[in-house]
Amino acid sequence: MPKGLSFRTQADQHDPQFHSFIITKEDGSRTYGFVHTFYEEVSSPQICSAMQTLYQMHNTQSATANTPSSSSSSSSSSSMDSLASSLDEADPCTSSSRRAGGYDSSRDTLYVSKALCLIVPMPFMHACRRFLSQLHRAVTSATAPPLPLESYVHNILYEVPLPAPGRSLKFHGVYEPIVCQRPGLGELQLADFPLAEAFSLLGVENLIQVFTCTLLEMQILLYSRDYQRLMTVAEGITTLLFPFQWQHVYVPILPASLLHFLDAPVPYLMGLQSKEGADRSKLELPQEANLCFVDIDNHYIELPEDFPQFPNKTEFIQELSEVLLSFGISANTGAPPRTRTSPGSATGSTPSTPARERKTVSLRQLEDDGRNGNLAGDELAVLELLQGNTTLERLQALTKRTGVTVACVDALRAGVRAQGTEGQGGRTAAEEEELRNAKLNVQLREVFASRFTTMFADYEAFVIQSAPDLESWLTNREQMHNFDKASFLSDQPEPYLPFLSHFIETQMFATFIDNKIMSQWEDKEPLLRVFDGRIDKARLYNVRAPSLRSSSYQRCSILKESAQAIEQRLMKIDHTAIHPHLLDMKIGQGKYEQGFFPKLQVDVLNMGPTSNKWSHRTATAQRRKDRHRQQTEHLGLDNDLKEQVEGCLVLQNSMAFWEWDKASPPPIKPPKKSTSASCLKYMQEARSLGKNLRQPKLSDLSPAVIAQTNWKFVEGLLKECRMKTKRMLVEKMGQEAVELGHGDVNITGLEENTLIASLCDLLERIWSHGLQVKQGKSALWSHLLHYQAREEKLEQQQAESPVSNVPERRKSDCSVAMPSLRVSLIQDMRHIQSMSEIKTDVGRARAWIRLSLEKKLLSQHLKQLLSRHALTKKLYKRYAFLRSEEEKEQFLFHLLSLNTVDYFCFTSVFTTIMIPYRVVIIPIKKLSNAMTTSNPWVCVSGELGDSGIMQIPKNVLEMTFDCQNLGKLTTVQLGHDNAGLLAKWLVDCVMVRNEITGHTYKFPCGRWLGKGVDDGSLERVLIGELVVPSGEEDSGRGCRTPPLQRSPSQTRRINITSLSGRGYKLTSAQIQEAIGEAVNNIVKHFHKPEKERGSLTVLLCGENSLVAALEQFFHHGFKSARLFQKTVFVWDFVEKAVAYMESADQMGDLQETAEPLGMTCQSLCRYVNAINSTPRNIGKDGKFQLLVCLGARDRLLPQWLPLLVECPVIPRMYEDIALLRDRTTVNALIGVLETLHDFPVTLETSLVKGIDL
Repeated sequence: MPKGLSFRTQADQHDPQFHSFIITKEDGSRTYGFVHTFYEEVSSPQICSAMQTLYQMHNTQSATANTPSSSSSSSSSSSMDSLASSLDEADPCTSSSRRAGGYDSSRDTLYVSKALCLIVPMPFMHACRRFLSQLHRAVTSATAPPLPLESYVHNILYEVPLPAPGRSLKFHGVYEPIVCQRPGLGELQLADFPLAEAFSLLGVENLIQVFTCTLLEMQILLYSRDYQRLMTVAEGITTLLFPFQWQHVYVPILPASLLHFLDAPVPYLMGLQSKEGADRSKLELPQEANLCFVDIDNHYIELPEDFPQFPNKTEFIQELSEVLLSFGISANTGAPPRTRTSPGSATGSTPSTPARERKTVSLRQLEDDGRNGNLAGDELAVLELLQGNTTLERLQALTKRTGVTVACVDALRAGVRAQGTEGQGGRTAAEEEELRNAKLNVQLREVFASRFTTMFADYEAFVIQSAPDLESWLTNREQMHNFDKASFLSDQPEPYLPFLSHFIETQMFATFIDNKIMSQWEDKEPLLRVFDGRIDKARLYNVRAPSLRSSSYQRCSILKESAQAIEQRLMKIDHTAIHPHLLDMKIGQGKYEQGFFPKLQVDVLNMGPTSNKWSHRTATAQRRKDRHRQQTEHLGLDNDLKEQVEGCLVLQNSMAFWEWDKASPPPIKPPKKSTSASCLKYMQEARSLGKNLRQPKLSDLSPAVIAQTNWKFVEGLLKECRMKTKRMLVEKMGQEAVELGHGDVNITGLEENTLIASLCDLLERIWSHGLQVKQGKSALWSHLLHYQAREEKLEQQQAESPVSNVPERRKSDCSVAMPSLRVSLIQDMRHIQSMSEIKTDVGRARAWIRLSLEKKLLSQHLKQLLSRHALTKKLYKRYAFLRSEEEKEQFLFHLLSLNTVDYFCFTSVFTTIMIPYRVVIIPIKKLSNAMTTSNPWVCVSGELGDSGIMQIPKNVLEMTFDCQNLGKLTTVQLGHDNAGLLAKWLVDCVMVRNEITGHTYKFPCGRWLGKGVDDGSLERVLIGELVVPSGEEDSGRGCRTPPLQRSPSQTRRINITSLSGRGYKLTSAQIQEAIGEAVNNIVKHFHKPEKERGSLTVLLCGENSLVAALEQFFHHGFKSARLFQKTVFVWDFVEKAVAYMESADQMGDLQETAEPLGMTCQSLCRYVNAINSTPRNIGKDGKFQLLVCLGARDRLLPQWLPLLVECPVIPRMYEDIALLRDRTTVNALIGVLETLHDFPVTLETSLVKGIDL
């Protein structure tokens, strides 16, 4: 009885109640308890008079407190403060009717609660329930039971074995035989809790959502007044996880004394009993950012934000609904799920969402009696009407012939047939109900199992088995990659990815893979054995190539067979246990007194079967065989328990009816060391830190124990932080990490997003650990708001003080540079607060974490936040993680390590927000032409779009503009209209900064813009690179990822595009190497996943790019760069070659050439003329760049090269040693450029604006 004793009077409801509970040991094994609670009359006059005195004291206290509310007076109607828990369960109506009188010992009869409890190693719920109710019936019936109660208790303790796998067993209760069965080794494991009830309580869609939260290891809190409902839903959900197992804290019924366990910053599945009339909004939960709240009685759930849906959810719900309907159970119960965004919480009246609406009217009509799982009387009448109507019957026959099924009629018929068969074959109604439940249970579980078999059909191909033996594997477990996640995800259908990328990061998946690897050296874990068997069977029937993965839904095909196996076992009993019999009891022992449970005889029940003449019957060969099988099938009992009760159901009395039960329990001996002891030790450690806190001793809850428990949480959180940051670093550092021996380089954007989301969850859990008072859904954001309020108050006080620091305004002058961006935690918060797209505190906290991570300020910001010790002290208890100084320092250090890599986790997620950008144009200072009289303009482009052309005010070199997020910046177009006297402009570079994330991009230029100077360009397309902030270069050197904007090549070659490069002559070998590398980088770009590729423009036109390398190739061997003081450009050569080709074409010389060559000539001339006639003034180098880009896009470069080589202009413009005149080199270049034909080159609009080809 989780609430302890309770007292009632004859006016209160005191019907017997049944509930179950679970004891989880440290190694994860479970023992089940089944409790029958009943009320027995108190016969002691002393207790009755004490109760009356207590009641009068309570009344006086209530009167002085002056609480007129009816709920308080009704709750005190039959008990005292110390026993108030009993009254929560009392019927409020009957209690209030006696409100005036209260308890009077002369008038009222007093009852006290007592409980019968069975402790069993396996969940035989129905059998235990029936046994306990028969035992209680024996006490309350008018006639004494056939035998003393000790006989039945002794029988179940010592003489009823567990059924063998795949067998059924019949044993005898007090009045009727009881049957239980156990699935075979190849079947799904035993699960006796009625899944139909769980589905009816929540509705199919809600249950699927809670199931998904469980798979993703979120915190799940079940809430109900009924203990048994908590157990039914908790066991139902964990049963459906096959082949995976819940690895964290599992307490389906959380005793009132352990409420502080909700503070646990770990994933958990717990059940909390609600009070009569309690308001959900008043329930104080320490953390809700990652919480799935399940209100069972009101049939609704609250889901966390950013919640991926289960794959093929709609079809999955449809299949489950059909299974339920075939048993006559409505699928459409439960209010639609709510996410945290909706603060209001209406209960049952919430309208159904469209996705949940059933397709036919008939199905909707099933709702009226959906709770109790039966078809309503109307349905029966409808079915009779349908069956009696000949026209309808003919129509139905016709539809069947054409292959159409009338689902609603079939479902009705199946449901009615399911009810009509009751009582057949001489079975009682209870047995019939049990069979029906068992068949429905197994069919629902098969549908779930079938989903996992389909989704993970090829999982074995991705398991990495690198260790030679178990010992070395266990030693290096933490450093090893056991599963190729990136390859597995790349093999999955797109719709599955959001769910699967999160799921494969969970502890339950990691344990599943660990079990798979360990099965090389040890016996397979039972669930894994069954799952692998199913996959093998599926392969036999369906040979599917992994590459042909589709997201089409595959229905479960073995529903009938699974139900038949159970039916056969329950129909044909394999074993019958010994009947209860008289024991060697003294005469007068076991005296019967109606309505009072007797004090059982300890000496009789302490004697095992060896001490009486019935014992030899139990030692049959079959029994020994069964027992051996049970031993080998780790039932998870401690050795201590095994020695006493192996193979038996165990009865203990939780109310200490037996004297020997009052003694302290024997100490639990540790399991004997076995070959797998080290493996067991690892598995225990590998299971999450919540495991150590699985089942605390309820008696020992001193402050010291609570502190010790919280210390374990603190250690666990720190360890989790270390593992997460290490994983994020290793995945992000890519090739460098591989060279250092950290596994494969294979991070995808999806996986990176999942890792960052799990970091956000971890920070929320850390911030909600040890909170004094919970405020808002997000503990981190709440702390930030407190900090912001304090800082703003201080700012205000400083502003009011006489000495005020007014920041200097920037003057526009020639010595312009990018002003530094102030690092400010408050400023980053204000950016997030101004984003209208984010509606909740949890969302704001996550956005702030992403922004801080991208700015490489997460550790610094959190350090600053926690430096306000007075605030931390006010918000957190002494044992909280954030007040453990040493651990807090280590935690901030782990987060600091993330500064060594570049994240774009804010920019890439919030793509629709408005962002302020600052543009600074830096001219070459030493020259007088720093300013221009013309009207300049600029256009900034990024991966997500461009800003459009923006006019720059005259004589201003710095401007800011707001624009929808452009993503990572790639190009800047800079130009002017050539107006005025000083129309020439020499620009060194353009700097652009995202004012929210602080990312600064440098767009080098170093060229003139103006007619008659340089190459005559009035507009240049500049290619950007991300600037490393000063001070970071040293700290991050050696472990930085190269910025994504640059070419991936690590070794920096000689800069072939710089102006000084024109004076420095590169050797022919260096030029060829540069071309090879440029092409190689483009090929690598296309081999990356699409979302990871970055900017192709950089690889085509940037530093060390294809254009730069080809420009150098064409410059090699130029006879004179300057002709009559006029600079000659590569484009001049191209124009001359095209002019020659056009004149030759007019004279008819080209008509003698081969047809393809003639076509190629025409294409080259067409492209060059189109570039020359563009309205843009992009200059000669810009035109050559455009020609190369268009040639690469349209796969024409290798065809144009031979034309240029054959052109008679070459000898006039190039020396003999020029690469362009070396046939072998040109052929090699053509071969290299042809490798680009395999890839679809797409060009940014900033490059091809104004060109229509």
